[in-house]
Amino acid sequence: MKEDFFKHQAQTGPSPLALEVSHAKGSYIYDRNQKAHLDFVAGVSANTLGHSHPKIVEAVQKQAASYMHVMVYGEYIQSPAVQLTKLLSEQLPKPLETTYLVNSGTEAMEGAMKLAKRATGRSGIISAFGAYHGNTQGSLSLMDFPERTQAYRPLLPGIKHIGFNNQEDLQKITEDTAAVVLETIQGGAGFIQPVDNYLKKVKQRCEQVGALLILDEIQPGFGRTGKLFAFMHYDIVPDILVLGKGMASGMPIGAFTASSDMMALLMKNPKMGHITTFGGNAVIAAAALATLKELTESTLPTDTLRKEKLFRTLLVHPLIKEIRGRGLMLAPIVENEQIANYVILEAAKRGLILFWLLFEGKAIRITPPLTISDQEIKQGCAIIIALLEKWKNNNVN
Repeated sequence: MKEDFFKHQAQTGPSPLALEVSHAKGSYIYDRNQKAHLDFVAGVSANTLGHSHPKIVEAVQKQAASYMHVMVYGEYIQSPAVQLTKLLSEQLPKPLETTYLVNSGTEAMEGAMKLAKRATGRSGIISAFGAYHGNTQGSLSLMDFPERTQAYRPLLPGIKHIGFNNQEDLQKITEDTAAVVLETIQGGAGFIQPVDNYLKKVKQRCEQVGALLILDEIQPGFGRTGKLFAFMHYDIVPDILVLGKGMASGMPIGAFTASSDMMALLMKNPKMGHITTFGGNAVIAAAALATLKELTESTLPTDTLRKEKLFRTLLVHPLIKEIRGRGLMLAPIVENEQIANYVILEAAKRGLILFWLLFEGKAIRITPPLTISDQEIKQGCAIIIALLEKWKNNNVN
């Protein structure tokens, strides 16, 4: 299997972890030797309710037995998609009432960028330094790292960057700006939260010049930070909300949400302003609906804040300089990249799954399922502390 994996399946890097998966359940992934691996990553924030959650499995199986794909998006009335978008609207503040379902977070960002241009008649888009919004051509254009973008130029024109939390840069938002695109909490840059009412001030500046605010909640959305969506912590409402990752507990999905009037612009001049074959797929929508129901009918979102405190209590070590993030979107920052690499790779040998962040080499990603237990948190943190202590003792001058 490993030989076929490397020979026939395209790779994203020269050294994949290559864990051969047998099955997964709850907070654990099991390899072909039936060794359990405690999952502190949740498919990079995607498995909101853990692995093989019974309500997700039931929803998928029930819908698959009824029908799967029947028609391209938006033509037929399919109950799972209608119920999902209605429930989402009920959970969101006005005017976020109409949702376009797509296949991934990056496609959702593409749709949101198109919608902003259509709604404003402008072409300029501003994103933040250190941003990551996806890897398709338009989403990639929002990134400011030449080493990741140079090979794919020319990218979209009209993209400018501002410093996240840099209020002086807000003057770069002008009447030429169609939209400002920000992650509510920056992910790849190191789980950086907005401070000093930053997002509120961005929204105010957008309103002054007639630009739109697009918030990317692909990673912090769906209960991960203590509220259903992270922007709810900051007393603002975006003009367009972009969703993905944890929306369907491990099934592939994305979405962008705006007012019904704004979304109606995609229906005309030209028609089919955004189209997708598999967006709103009934099986995927059923999984997303089951996920959203579980989040809204349980205490899982608020429980993340208590679990965050537990993580912060347990992850205390001289080599950990700070812990960034909120809820179950956490990143211990260690002294250097070598320590982070050591902990992540050695933890894998001890049955604990950790991972990296894209642009912050000193970070250790901790984004477990929201269903993780206190005992599992204690178990995983003990491994991290033991590895840090081993590094410390072996590298004393």
